[in-house]
Formats: sequence, structure tokens, C-alpha cells
Amino acid sequence: MINFSISIEFIVFVVFFATFLVLLFYYLFVFGKFAFYKKKQSSVVSATPPVTVVIAAKNEEENLRKNLPLILAQDYPEFEVIVVNDFSTDETEFVLEQFQLNHSNFRAITIKQEGLQSTGKKYPLTLGIKGAKHERILLIDADCFPKSDNWIKRMSSNYSEGIEVVLGYGKYEKKPGLLNKLIRFDTFFIALQYYSFALCGNPYMGVGRNLSYEKSLFFKHKGFAKHTHIASGDDDLFIGKVANENNTAIEFDIDSHTFSKPKRTLRDWVRQKRRHLTTGKLYKLKIKFALGLLGVSNFIFILVFVALILLNYQINLIVIIFLTKLSVQMIIFRKSMDKLGERDLWFLAPLLDLFLIFYYPYLFFSKAFIKQSKWK
Repeated sequence: MINFSISIEFIVFVVFFATFLVLLFYYLFVFGKFAFYKKKQSSVVSATPPVTVVIAAKNEEENLRKNLPLILAQDYPEFEVIVVNDFSTDETEFVLEQFQLNHSNFRAITIKQEGLQSTGKKYPLTLGIKGAKHERILLIDADCFPKSDNWIKRMSSNYSEGIEVVLGYGKYEKKPGLLNKLIRFDTFFIALQYYSFALCGNPYMGVGRNLSYEKSLFFKHKGFAKHTHIASGDDDLFIGKVANENNTAIEFDIDSHTFSKPKRTLRDWVRQKRRHLTTGKLYKLKIKFALGLLGVSNFIFILVFVALILLNYQINLIVIIFLTKLSVQMIIFRKSMDKLGERDLWFLAPLLDLFLIFYYPYLFFSKAFIKQSKWK
């Protein structure tokens, strides 16, 4: 009688190698789609359809003073800007009145009663989109500003036959400190995921800091009606519902980027991330599975790598596998960061990625015990 004996060390190694293969697949065949993607020249800066820029603002007096001139100064033949003042208690209304006096293509909509608003930006955005004169809607947050005066031109140039959604990149300003690099790396990696998934035929989200879609598409799918009960989701849940392989384009040219101010403390960033995570449970099943498999594989890969080192099991082979994964990952990161103007993060990418691998499980399990705050 043959006696099969399998050691614990071997089982751990099998788990390690399996997660290695999963991660290799993601980086080569999913994220590699974006890293090595080359946009067709014929699609760059061609069409100039009229555009309505919609901004939801609540107590954004200072940001509006600074950012609206940059938006209104866009080099584009025909566009309007609508700011929806969501029951602000500062001088937002006065600031908007001044802009209306000086710019014929600027309009303000004011929500006077707090009781009329839903949580988050969904109600003000709906009002802004409803009031838009033009079919193409371009969204940006009140605390954001465009990288260049070609922002509208770059985003709208993607509207060819059949395209109804354009996913842009909303980045954060560079500031001193490790927290800033962590926030920017997290933002980069999220963009790498939604750009890559879109190129694989599965668009599932965009960011409201830089996002465009058609007005008719918005009302055809009844806007945010299915998820008005949560503060977040005006970008990812809506895009997950209306975007598909055939109607979605991505835009990542440097001139198309928008900038936001990053959080200054870890506590504020954690609070922001918890709010964003509330939408994940409403993603399509295949997207939840794909993102979950990536996160779990990353987490297990690191844990079993450390375990195998401590067990002194096939050290040379383990190190070779680990370095292979790291090398592929760093190549994909470098190519993608070059596209998105985040090259300065590359050297610290392994450290930042390691932090996020353990940070997200903490956020996921801790958010169940934290009461979610409203938008503003």
C-alpha cells in the first residue's frame, strides 16, 4: 500500500505558487492592456461637440474663486458651465452671482432648502444635468481644476459614433510627505484598474473629478435612482450600470487630467476611503469577484511568502518567484505611471503597494463599525 505524505510546507508552497499565477495573469493580461495601450491617432482632438460642464458645490467659496476661472478659460468653441449650489452656508451664492455677471456661458442653480437634497452629490448633479443645454456632459468637482486649457477638448474628442461614456483621470496635487505619495499611488492604482478593465471590455467605474457621458444616457437609465440611499456612487455605480464594451472610451492624455487637493491627515483620508468603499457591495458580481480575487491574492501572496521564508522551504525558488512577480509588476507600473504623469511614485511603488495590501482589509472590516458621514 502506497503512503502519500504531503508536508505542510508543500501545501503552503502550492498556495504561494497559485497566487503568483493569479497575480501574473492580472499584471500581464489585464493591467498590461493599459500599460502597453496606444491610442489611435485618428481619435485625438478631432470632434468638438458642444459640452456642458456640471459642478456640484457645497460650501466651496474659496475653491470656486480659484478654479472656475481655469474652467471658464478652456480653449473650446462652444461650452457652458453650470454650478449647482447645494444649500451652501458660506459665500458660495455671492461668488456664483459674480461669475454670472461676467460670463455669458456660466449659470448657477441654487438649492434653497436643505430638506430637498439627498445624501451626496446626486441631487445637485441631477439638477445640473437636467438644466444642461448640450448633450455631452463633463463632470468635475468644485475643489478640482484642469491641468490645461485643452481639458474639454481632450475629453470631448473621444465622442465618435457609439461612444456615450468617457473615463478621465482625476489626480491629486504633489505635496511633500509620504501620505501624499500614498494617496497619489492609491489614486493611480484605482485608475490602472478601471482603465484596464474598460480596455478588457468591462468598464465598471469612473471618477466624478473627471468624467463625461451623454445627457440622454443619464435619463435613459433614470440617473441615480437605484442608489440615492447612499452618499457615494454618483460615479462608480452609475458608470457600472450604463457603461459597456462598445459605448465607453478612456482618456489619459496629460492635458486631459484634473487636479484635486489631497487630504492632509491620515485620519481624513481613512474617512474618505471608508465612504468610497460603501459602494463596492453594489458592483456587478463579476466585478466584485475580479477585484476581490486580486485583493485576496495580493494579501495571501505576501503572507505565505513570509511563512515560507520562516519555514526555510525552498528559499532560492521562493525568492525567484517573488522577484519575478515584482519585476513584472514594476514594468507595468512604470509604463502606466509614464502615461499618467506619476513617474515620481515608481521608486516607492513596492512599499506603497505593500501598505495598501494590508490597508484595504482593515478598511473593509472596520467600516462595518463606523457610521458613514454625509457628503459635506
